[in-house]
Amino acid sequence: MRVEHLYRYPVKGLTAEALEAVELHPGECIAHDRRFALVQGDAPFDEAAPRFLPKQNFACLMANARLALLASAYDARSGMLSLRVPGEPPLVADTGSPEGRAAIAALLTRYLGEEARGTPRFTEAPGHAFTDQRAKGVSLVNLASIRSLEKATGLKLDPLRFRANIYFSGLPAWAELDWVGQEVLLGGARLSVFKRTVRCPATQVNLRTGERDADVPRLLREHFGHADLGVHATVVEGGKVALGDALEALENAA
Repeated sequence: MRVEHLYRYPVKGLTAEALEAVELHPGECIAHDRRFALVQGDAPFDEAAPRFLPKQNFACLMANARLALLASAYDARSGMLSLRVPGEPPLVADTGSPEGRAAIAALLTRYLGEEARGTPRFTEAPGHAFTDQRAKGVSLVNLASIRSLEKATGLKLDPLRFRANIYFSGLPAWAELDWVGQEVLLGGARLSVFKRTVRCPATQVNLRTGERDADVPRLLREHFGHADLGVHATVVEGGKVALGDALEALENAA
């Protein structure tokens, strides 16, 4: 098995950032993955005491398909975020300043229109990641499983619909779903797979058009009897992971 693509998503719901290599750390996500989010005005999120909240508390593709049309780029060294609304000049703002965060929140709130609730704010919380899981970790998708879904449905699906961190090849379709409870060697790191990834309406969204053009959760259930594609894992031992690195699923010791 081989790593084909690596991604992180600095702002929840926005553009994927392709990576050539990452350094994984025990019990953590990929650095800067889901670091920022637009928190809806009625969400009970407290930056001083951050905790996991369901995705509907934030701007996300599940609820806000039009986010797919925004182009974002984050510079981790400077803290600057570029946001481009179709047909408009880009906004470049400092995520580390109150003024910059306010400008980003204002643009996103205007863009969401009626989908924005109350007075949303663009935020981060030290040590917190706005992921869809209570446990920090990484998500993995088997490209063969996507191809199997495409073959069953006759659709062409952009793998980025599934917003995974690690896309890999070299494993039969759906075999990764049996990894739950097992460990995986990934480059120089070791992972523990703790759950299948149940797919939500975010995967319905065509990332080029911003339209919901394929009901992926329904299609998975219809053709395969479940709504799962990919797995989530925690990092047990840290290390470097790069494109082309090998994956190896370890057999249970029991």
